[in-house]
Amino acid sequence: METNKTIDILKMAILMEKRGFAFYSKVAENTADPEIRHIFLVMADEETKHVKFLTDQFLNVEKEHKFAYVNLGDLMHEEFANLILSEELKQKISAAGFEAAAISAAIDFEKRAVEVYSTQAAKTDDPNEKALFQWLADWEKGHLKILNDIDNELKERIWNDNQFWPF
Repeated sequence: METNKTIDILKMAILMEKRGFAFYSKVAENTADPEIRHIFLVMADEETKHVKFLTDQFLNVEKEHKFAYVNLGDLMHEEFANLILSEELKQKISAAGFEAAAISAAIDFEKRAVEVYSTQAAKTDDPNEKALFQWLADWEKGHLKILNDIDNELKERIWNDNQFWPF
């Protein structure tokens, strides 16, 4: 393991997660609807969990020059995946409004995280590092899928509402 390079990747990952937390928290703060606010608060909370996992590994790599074993099976991340977006809630999120723009920006955050974590998981020979980054990539892929589903529904609705269909 190239400790300096690994430290740099962990720093970048921690910074990405902290930025995600700041973004999701700010969106939640500026969203009037409590149900929509809850979605963004859950996302912010998950980013905080990522920061903790990554910070713990950063400290271990800095001290021990290796990744610590983490029982990833014990780390549940179901709250976001279990969020149910009812038709009523989807109607509250205007396809061209603030929340929809935030969802679009969140998709970009999540894509970047998947890319960084997947790349690092593929590059490393350290089994603990590989497991952690692959687990984080999979977690972010779950976020990305849900956000893409919401975004696609919103785009479909705006197309239908404005009769953009060519037929």
